[in-house]
Amino acid sequence: MTVSEINNIQQISKSSYLNQSTATPAELRNILRLHGLSPAKVESFDTQKKRALAQLRSKSSDIEKYVFLAWLRNTNVRLFYGLIGDQLEETLPLIYTPTVGTACQNYSSIYPFLAPPGQPDGLFLSINDLPNLTQIIQNYRPYPQNPELTPQIAVITDGSRILGLGDLGVGGMGIPVGKLQLYVAGAGIDPRRTIPITLDLGTNNEDKLKDEFYLGLRQKRVGDDQFFPFVDAVIQSLTSLYPKLLIQFEDFSSEHAFQLLEKYQPTNFCFNDDIQGTGAVILAGFMNAINLAGIPAKDHKILFFGAGSAAVGVAKQLAAYFVNDHGMSEDEAREMVWLVDSKGLVTLDRGDRLAEHKLYFARKDNSGSQYPDIASVIEHVRPTALFGLSSQSGAFSEQVLKSMAGLNERPIVFPLSNPAYQAECTFEQAMTHTKGKVIFASGTAFPKYTDPNTGLMSAPGQGNNMYIFPGLGLGGILAQPDTISDRLIYSAARACANALTVEERSQGLLYPVLPRIRQVSAEVAAAVVTESVAEGSCRNEETIKLVNAHDRSALLKFVNSNMWTTDEVEEEITTFAPHL
Repeated sequence: MTVSEINNIQQISKSSYLNQSTATPAELRNILRLHGLSPAKVESFDTQKKRALAQLRSKSSDIEKYVFLAWLRNTNVRLFYGLIGDQLEETLPLIYTPTVGTACQNYSSIYPFLAPPGQPDGLFLSINDLPNLTQIIQNYRPYPQNPELTPQIAVITDGSRILGLGDLGVGGMGIPVGKLQLYVAGAGIDPRRTIPITLDLGTNNEDKLKDEFYLGLRQKRVGDDQFFPFVDAVIQSLTSLYPKLLIQFEDFSSEHAFQLLEKYQPTNFCFNDDIQGTGAVILAGFMNAINLAGIPAKDHKILFFGAGSAAVGVAKQLAAYFVNDHGMSEDEAREMVWLVDSKGLVTLDRGDRLAEHKLYFARKDNSGSQYPDIASVIEHVRPTALFGLSSQSGAFSEQVLKSMAGLNERPIVFPLSNPAYQAECTFEQAMTHTKGKVIFASGTAFPKYTDPNTGLMSAPGQGNNMYIFPGLGLGGILAQPDTISDRLIYSAARACANALTVEERSQGLLYPVLPRIRQVSAEVAAAVVTESVAEGSCRNEETIKLVNAHDRSALLKFVNSNMWTTDEVEEEITTFAPHL
């Protein structure tokens, strides 16, 4: 046997992507010389998934389930995504919010148990790596058997503002890892063509710096004089190696998030999910909520409790909706939004120095009056819709919810903070204190509510970014525009809103049911491709021809044909086996 043949055998038998474990056929076991290295029985894929599900359910805590699923992902890609696909509603809260928050907090303690030796959980780029970035990025090859499969998408964080948990340093890796799992599960991005990246620039979290297990740099975060040149170097290295790579920024501090988006969006193939993805998915739900509320669009007053990057991103998306769909001017649309931060209503004459991103919506019509808390702001504004992005549990109190119900026949209340224990209110609280009148969507999953008087059960809406970013990413990959424009983001939101079935609309849902996520992602991707052609940014001739043919079914068929499935693992093995 030649060295090349031995290498091919090892690539299959040791590959987290190609190995089939107990489902490896007897003939392939012979070829790979695996007899005696595992029990004799050849199992079906369905049996493997059944066992994995039983093991998952046997774990006593969500963090144990997270560790189990991470190990499965890093040892048997096919089985992991087969399980996720079959049990999406059960596993989604485990691989992403809310469990990922706990995983990020404890990442340095659980890291050695997430993957076997030699299998990276993600790509860590330290400030000390600046001279060697390109080589280090090239070193990241968790699936080395096919060098032609260059990365299509990278999710990057610096761990400085993870969910509502603050600065977690390198523990933030759980976020890009989790996001990319959702790209695969939700839109069929090939898992071999993804790169989760965490930038280690230090941490200002004293608990992490004192933790003997902390795996990141034990130093305070670098200043802007080092931060921006380092990010520049990372982006330059990534795009020089992979010119078609889509870059998603995730969980940077609010100031940096806006600064990076402003800097790179005009010229780079990138977007920020906290700002644009969150804005788009909430816009999609709001479009459908307006129909349920029965109030003309121009008469809405929208109040945001929380004024960080996510809140302003959502607010700008909503303002764009009123401009695009209802013919308002930019100033008219902006006047429909009020922001509340820790000091009260955001006004230009409040006396403090406002962060740059808050200035756009800062009020100047308050006649010198200041409103220091949410109750006084509600009394002043009389909002029709209340959005929470504050990470303050209980901020939407009984009084607040009753006030909203008193002002509106169908109040719109979206407590969007993650994880669940930091949400401004629960679905049960919203239903109870509005007497079931609320139009509700949260940023994290809540259980259904059963009315104690009628026994009727209601399901909460969830403004899950998963309805947007997987389809947006796939559409971008297929269209290959130079940049992700605001129009592409808006088209994704509109497609998501329109993706409800007749049955879902009859049930008063704001979002499609999660088991249909790939259908929704296909609709979103098709809309992004279509908009890219319309704005003249699409560089993929095949997609241009499909869009110009005005055959929507053919376009959707093309999108679906570009979605990775677990069946492709077996197909990949056949390209190796004949040469062994």
